[in-house]
Amino acid sequence: MPKFGYSAKIDEPCARAMGKEIRVSPKHAMEVCRTICGMRLVTAKEYLQSVKVKKKAVPFKRHRKKLAHRKALTGWDAGQYPVKAAGAILAILENAEANASYKGLDLERLRIVHAGAQKGITIPGILPRAFGRSSPFNKPTTNIEIILKEAE
Repeated sequence: MPKFGYSAKIDEPCARAMGKEIRVSPKHAMEVCRTICGMRLVTAKEYLQSVKVKKKAVPFKRHRKKLAHRKALTGWDAGQYPVKAAGAILAILENAEANASYKGLDLERLRIVHAGAQKGITIPGILPRAFGRSSPFNKPTTNIEIILKEAE
C-alpha cells in the first residue's frame, strides 16, 4: 500500500484536505487547481459553482492543444468547462473548510495557499473490437490536495 503525503510543507495553523484516486481527468484537475490557487475560499467556491453550470470557463495554460477560445476569459484565450473536475475539487474544498472550522480558523480570512493535482493509478480495462480483438481502454485517476491558511 503506498503512503500518501502532501507535496507542500505549510506551517501551522492551516487546514488540509486530500482526495485520493478520484475518477476525474488529471489534466483537467491540474488546470482547475492552478486557477483556484491563491484565491480566497469564498471566491473559489463561487468560481467552481459557476464552472459547474458553465457560466465561467477555466483557462487551460498547459493542456491547450486544439482548444477553442472562450470570450469570457480575460488575459487568456484557450479554455474549457471541466464540470466533473470542478465538482470533485469543490467537494474537497468543502472538506478543507470543515477541517478549518474544526480547528477554529476564521472562515472569512481563509485563502488557498496550495492546490495541486497529481496523476493517480490507472485502472486497466479493455474495449472489445471486431474479429475477436481488443484494445486497451484505461481509466485515469487523480490525487487532489488542498491547503487553506488564514490571510494576514
